[in-house]
Amino acid sequence: MALLAFIFLLALLPAGSAKSRHPLKSTISSPVFGPRQAYGVVGGSTTVKCFYPPTSVNKHDRKYWCRQSGRSCATVASTSGYISSDFKGRISLTDYPEAENFQIHISSLAPTDAGTYQCGVGDNGRGLSHKVTLNVSQGPEVPEAAELFYVKLHSTWTVTCSFGSEFSYARKYLCKMEGGGCRDIIDNIEEDVIDQDFTGRVLLSHEQSPGSFSIMMTQMDWEDAGLYQCGAGEYGKNGKSKELDVFIYEDKNFPEMKSTVIAKTGSSATFECLYEPLKKSSTRVWAKWKPNKYTRIIDNTGYVKPQYEGRVAMFENPDNRTVTVILNQLSDADVGHYWCITNELKDQQSSAELKVIEGKPQLTGEKKVEAQVGSRVDLTCSYPCAYYSYEKYWCKWSSSGCSMMPASDLRQPGPEATCNTSNRTVILSFGSVTEEDAGWYWCGVKRNGLFGETMAVELSVTAGSDAKHSPELLDVEAPSHAEFPNHVEPGPGPRGGAYSDSGVRSGAAPGSSDQDHGSNTLALVLGPIGALLLIVVTAFVIVKYRQMKRSDLVSVGSYRTNISMSDFESVKDYSASNNACVKESQETAIRGDEFITTADTPESAAEAKKAKRSSKEDADLAYSTFLLTSGSIAQGSSGGDSAALDVSPP
Repeated sequence: MALLAFIFLLALLPAGSAKSRHPLKSTISSPVFGPRQAYGVVGGSTTVKCFYPPTSVNKHDRKYWCRQSGRSCATVASTSGYISSDFKGRISLTDYPEAENFQIHISSLAPTDAGTYQCGVGDNGRGLSHKVTLNVSQGPEVPEAAELFYVKLHSTWTVTCSFGSEFSYARKYLCKMEGGGCRDIIDNIEEDVIDQDFTGRVLLSHEQSPGSFSIMMTQMDWEDAGLYQCGAGEYGKNGKSKELDVFIYEDKNFPEMKSTVIAKTGSSATFECLYEPLKKSSTRVWAKWKPNKYTRIIDNTGYVKPQYEGRVAMFENPDNRTVTVILNQLSDADVGHYWCITNELKDQQSSAELKVIEGKPQLTGEKKVEAQVGSRVDLTCSYPCAYYSYEKYWCKWSSSGCSMMPASDLRQPGPEATCNTSNRTVILSFGSVTEEDAGWYWCGVKRNGLFGETMAVELSVTAGSDAKHSPELLDVEAPSHAEFPNHVEPGPGPRGGAYSDSGVRSGAAPGSSDQDHGSNTLALVLGPIGALLLIVVTAFVIVKYRQMKRSDLVSVGSYRTNISMSDFESVKDYSASNNACVKESQETAIRGDEFITTADTPESAAEAKKAKRSSKEDADLAYSTFLLTSGSIAQGSSGGDSAALDVSPP
């Protein structure tokens, strides 16, 4: 009675979800899979294909085809070379290890060949087998057998259905056989999937051939196994359909990807996609899902959808054969399903749902930074204690990826350091920013090689006349020209280099204060005035000095007198090459009325020339000294210091 009551209660329970109506893993007795039904006509032939898990043992193990009789199964053919006498000359069994299946071909069919058979791996009756019913009819029409699909757990199933140009404008659909009917999953009419259990993981796309379309279903699970129908028109009413038989098996080497990603508003989300590094020619696309199409966002050829520039990047990880896609600056508009799509190895395509919840990002900092060409720029990124042990990085975003850049983590080094006592900031520094540095920069964290949260910063660089001296983005004042000796322009620092907080502070002049700035201003005002007065005094001294030098003692006979050098200026009236025009006598005034006339001897003429040349050289030397001294005074005054002029006649 108790058992009957329990069965009655179960009958009253409401029908479960779609998943509960599908076969679970525990109901799948064998990983070997083949057709449920095989068809042939008398005198014709048929081929049966059986799949098996691609393990190394299975690839080299015995494959067989046996006929079931009661509880036993008598071998008909095997890869060991055995063939039953009833089928000699008309049966063959061929193994295709790389394709993970073996095929049985039977010809010259007879009505007695109809019955129940098994295809299996290993020894008969070990459990690694699949039951097949062979139907032999008189013909001429033979029912079309279901197309078989042997699909890995968590992978993607892809199928193409073609019905000809007469169905080009007919409704296209996919449904699953259940309870004597076919439950609609998706079609090309509705804007959304019909069965909500498949939202975000099934896609119907039209092919180039008229009347053809393809179906992709990701994240295949145990409950997705079963019979499906793809068709044009209405199933069971009009049009045409095709039966699809899907079997799910587990491959221990096939990774399970996340089906749901949850992130906070303003933060970032990380998606993992599978790919084969050896397939260099394959195209990898990351797209946002819609029931009958997808919107491409980024791919490995360098394409990025314009509205996603600076927000999305793709990183390839050959070691674990994955592609990481990061989407940051999240908002509610980003909620949806995203697909990893490739033109090769379609079973490695995957999908994931993104959910954006309210919250604050863990990484914080200025999201927009403006700077002028030549100025120093610091991009800062602060992180919480949760990321204290993570690897931090800065990278520059581009459509082809995000190039890593050296950065400085200001946390306190040493074993005694704790998260609470450290300055949890990562800084990317530009000593002298250029227009080429403008763009998007990402700050992010990694752990065990896996990418985590990121923060995007947009750097805008503008040109300006005083851009090289702009200190707006520095924590301390930039030194002025007067603080650099000999007017040497401060050279640009390393672009994108790392630095510590103390390094930034060292950029200021040591010991600077308001008093120092006041004294520098007074020196700059009084310096030029003092220099001008000094130049005037120096000029006066030089003039007097030249007058003294231009007067010399000349001996004439027994007299000594002061003769002004201006008396010899008449010599300048003649050319240096015209010595013949020089007067042959010189007259010197003595006591007003008396003149002494002396004839010019060769010796006296030479002495006169020597005296003239010596006096001119002394004057030129004094004038040169004046120019050099004036230049030194002017230079000293412009540098903020005045120097005393020491002029002493030679």
